[in-house]
Amino acid sequence: MRTIQKGQVYQLTFIPRMFPVNCYIVEEDDGLTLIDAALPYSAQGILQAARKIGKPITRIVLTHAHDDHVGALDKLKAALPEAKVYISRRDSRLLAGDKSLDPGEPDTPIRGAVPAKLKTKQADQLLEDGDRVGSLLAVTAPGHTPGLMAFYDTRSGTLIAGDAFQTRGGIAVAGKVKPWFPFPAFGTWDKATALASAKKLRDLSPTLLAVGHGKMIEKPAQAMDRAIQEAEQSLAANR
Repeated sequence: MRTIQKGQVYQLTFIPRMFPVNCYIVEEDDGLTLIDAALPYSAQGILQAARKIGKPITRIVLTHAHDDHVGALDKLKAALPEAKVYISRRDSRLLAGDKSLDPGEPDTPIRGAVPAKLKTKQADQLLEDGDRVGSLLAVTAPGHTPGLMAFYDTRSGTLIAGDAFQTRGGIAVAGKVKPWFPFPAFGTWDKATALASAKKLRDLSPTLLAVGHGKMIEKPAQAMDRAIQEAEQSLAANR
């Protein structure tokens, strides 16, 4: 596991067979918020990182319900029974294994691996756009999944975007294939929706972009603009 600290945000990276997966710890005055639960074997590393910081993990917040973002959830809940689990209301269905679509949603299959053996199928709190979790503002950003949610740290301007963007293999909006790391694109549900969400996140003018796969980017405005332009061009070419 590799740990990189940027202010009150810690990026924890697990690298199994060229598939790097990030989760994040956000330090608050009253404890720690874990964003995403990475892979099944990641629990020990996450708990060790929290001990090193010296505060308890009191909240486990999920950007979305794909396997590589919820893998250690059961082990973490066993170790941290008092920690509350948060996920968007929409992706709570995916957490429970329900891949059905809502009326009015794009009629394309939900992609990516959804947990089948997870015991923690219900969150303690379901999030809506604009909710707060400590210092974090919850921002709906569907596209990769129907209920993906990003989290904006109102203290620093850090945006933890889950798979709404990737930076591994080059920055890209969810759904735009990067040959060196195509997996987030393969797992994206609806590209047009993902593009609209990327523009919404760009409008937050984050000071730091932190994603599920790849390095953090400081002052990411130009990089986000470039990724959005590439996604627009790709969508237009495929119409």
